Amino acid sequence: MGKYTINEFIKKTQQDERESEYFELETPRILEVNLTDLVWAKTGSMVSYTGNIKFERERMLEHGVGMMFKKAFTGEGTSLMKATGNGRLYLADQGKKITIFDLDNESITVNGNDLLAFESGIEWDIKLMRKVAGMMSGGLFNVTLRGKGKVAITTHFEPLTLLVQPGAPVITDPNATVAWSGHLEPEFRTDISFRTFLGRGSGESIQMEFSGEGFVIIQPFEEVYMTGNGSSS
Repeated sequence: MGKYTINEFIKKTQQDERESEYFELETPRILEVNLTDLVWAKTGSMVSYTGNIKFERERMLEHGVGMMFKKAFTGEGTSLMKATGNGRLYLADQGKKITIFDLDNESITVNGNDLLAFESGIEWDIKLMRKVAGMMSGGLFNVTLRGKGKVAITTHFEPLTLLVQPGAPVITDPNATVAWSGHLEPEFRTDISFRTFLGRGSGESIQMEFSGEGFVIIQPFEEVYMTGNGSSS
């Protein structure tokens, strides 16, 4: 049988029935959730499912009044859906590469647009980047997740992790910054000379500075956040 037959293609690309982890990378860009109860996922990220699964958009007061006001302030940059039931759920986001973290009483802060899914037992909170709201189109907000359980994030292409060490801060472009240690508090600054050197517009001069000890995850892509829905171009 030839290597380009339909049967050969199916053999190479079909789902792996042996996998049983709650979160599995079915491919580098498709997340499989072996659902038995509940999972939170980015709205619109479902690409397929089997079994008996029900989808619900996050209700206005699902996480309390405080969270509702935060989401209103951020223009609902990332809305969540709740998937409940039993079955296999497949999630993806614009072909972005997926990374899974298994938190063990740890915390990670993720750019709101790059959060794909997380287990229901994970605690989360929206962090508003007030200092940068007027500098960037649509502002910028992040989600801090903590506790025990799995979290899936997305990046354009391969992510790179930079270590932050005392006395050696890491400077990043906000549009290329995906996630960082939950305890780190980035400072925003503008660099006029840097902007002039690159010949870019005013929005490109904003930088994030991470000081202390931890890590920062960046991607080789500058994501543009649009006002209102947090979509990227």
